[in-house]
Amino acid sequence: MERKIIIMDHPLIQHKLSILRNVETSTKDFRELVNEIAMLMIYDATRDLPLQDKEVQTPCGVAHCKKISGRKLAFVPILRAGLGMVEGALMLVPSARVGHIGLYRDESTLEPVEYYCKLPKDIEQRDVFVLDPMLATGGSAIDAINQIKKRTPRSVKFMCIIAAPEGLEALKKAHPDVDIFAAGLDDHLNENGYIVPGLGDAGDRIFGTK
Repeated sequence: MERKIIIMDHPLIQHKLSILRNVETSTKDFRELVNEIAMLMIYDATRDLPLQDKEVQTPCGVAHCKKISGRKLAFVPILRAGLGMVEGALMLVPSARVGHIGLYRDESTLEPVEYYCKLPKDIEQRDVFVLDPMLATGGSAIDAINQIKKRTPRSVKFMCIIAAPEGLEALKKAHPDVDIFAAGLDDHLNENGYIVPGLGDAGDRIFGTK
C-alpha cells in the first residue's frame, strides 16, 4: 500500500524553519532549532499511534484515560547530520531506542557509502523513524531504509526538515510503503546535488564545521 507524504505546515515549524535557513544563524541557534523542529514534527508524526483504555486513580476518583497501546519506537539518525534531530525526538518519546546508520556521499558519484550500522536488537518489534535533516538525491535515505528493512521492523517512517522534489520522488519510488514527513519542500537540486534554496550543509551547520 502506498503511504503518505506530509509536508508540515504548522506555523511554529514554518517560523523556526525561516530562522534555520538564514545564513546568519549561529551554530548554537541552528542546533537548537533543528531539535525544536524535530520535536514538533514527532508530535505530529505520531498521531496515528494506537491507544487503549486505562483507569487511573486520581486524588478525587477514577479517571477513564488512554495510553499508547504497547507500540515500541526507535529513532535511527543517519550520521552525522541526523544526530541533530535525536534529542528533540527523545524529548517527546524518552523510552524510544536509538540506532545509528553511518553514510557519506561520494562527491564524484553523489552515491551513498555505508560505513556503520548499529540497530536495536529488538527492532522487529519497533516502529522506526529514520531521521535526516536533508532529503536531497534520496540515496542515503533509500540505502538506510534498505538496511533497516533487512531486520524486518514493524514499520518505517522517514523524517526530514528539507526535501528536494528529486529526492522525494526517488524515495517514494524505492520505498512506497514508507511514510515521509518534511517541514519544507524546496525547488530543486543544483549541479552539486545540494538543495536550492535549502539551508546549506546541515551537518556542518549543526556541528560548527563549516
